[in-house]
Amino acid sequence: MWILLAACSALLFLSVWVLVPSPSRYLLLLAVGSPELSPALLAGGVVLSAVSAAYARRGRIARLALAFAATSTVFSFIPVAQLPFALQAFDDAMAGTSVKPPSVQTGLVRVTRSVPFSKPDGVPLFLDVYQPPSGGSFSIIMQIYGGSWQRGEPSNDEWFARHFAQRGYLVVAIDYRHAPEWRWPEQVVDVRSALYWIAEKSPQFGGNPSRIVLVGRSAGAQLAMRLAYQEGPSSIRGVVNYYGPVDLADGWRNPPRPDPVNVRLLLESFIGGTPDQKPEHYRHASPITYVSKTAAPTLSFYGARDHIVQARFGRALDAALDNAGATSVLLELPWSEHSFDAVPYGIGRRISLHYTERFIAWAVTR
Repeated sequence: MWILLAACSALLFLSVWVLVPSPSRYLLLLAVGSPELSPALLAGGVVLSAVSAAYARRGRIARLALAFAATSTVFSFIPVAQLPFALQAFDDAMAGTSVKPPSVQTGLVRVTRSVPFSKPDGVPLFLDVYQPPSGGSFSIIMQIYGGSWQRGEPSNDEWFARHFAQRGYLVVAIDYRHAPEWRWPEQVVDVRSALYWIAEKSPQFGGNPSRIVLVGRSAGAQLAMRLAYQEGPSSIRGVVNYYGPVDLADGWRNPPRPDPVNVRLLLESFIGGTPDQKPEHYRHASPITYVSKTAAPTLSFYGARDHIVQARFGRALDAALDNAGATSVLLELPWSEHSFDAVPYGIGRRISLHYTERFIAWAVTR
């Protein structure tokens, strides 16, 4: 009975993070992962509830285990119950910006690592190139990693790069200089340099630089949108924004509660001060500043429970793009936290990948 109680207690501890936001960086992994793995937690709750119910007459320990398992089952059922309604809303939102994605190609993806593309201020920057198995002229995905502008490398999210290379895209995963050693606007300078490299050098790898889609996560999404909305040429056919900051001054003035990563400190390290000290830098770094009718079509993913980049920023960006007459699709996952797609086999990763495939296929052929 004690083993059963321990198992039910552990399951309840995991399931509670489906509803409870993380108060600290150390518990953030649970708050991100538990909602995404809720179908597995639900299955475990059902099994342990059945086992506990069979022993419930034997004493208080079994009844307590049953209570824990049943509560866990209820918590983990919430995302599963939300799923069909979210998918219907996503299908409706994607109408007109979705086409059938390319088929999976047979063969191995060819990876060329550490290709130099820039050396600003003596700092060498490299990128990784993922080539489809077959030959041809390929649309290009430029992938920009997240990491609060302070960490990361081109090999981050390699699963994503390989997935799309296997479907006939040339994926170029790039690097940029990190804060606080290097502050804004050095990062967008680096991303722009990578775009120039793609324009000049990607044909050597089979890329077609007239068809580029930018994909960024968190800090990388801020850079992708910022580049596309102001700096990007017409060859940028679309932007996929995974939970990116869009209004940095608002993010500093109204941080999430709880705030597990100290958003204000991250922004100050990136910009070099507060919005009162450097208002033009915050405005200059905010993608929403450069929204216009000619902005590249944008697909945005945000978690409704995000406590790093709140979902309200996705709504604000979507409204601004719509008001400007640009194409915008916002998909808000009601159960998800920040970095939801980092969870292998999570429902958020599978859903976002499904719609990203269809949006990119539409963007490069529009």
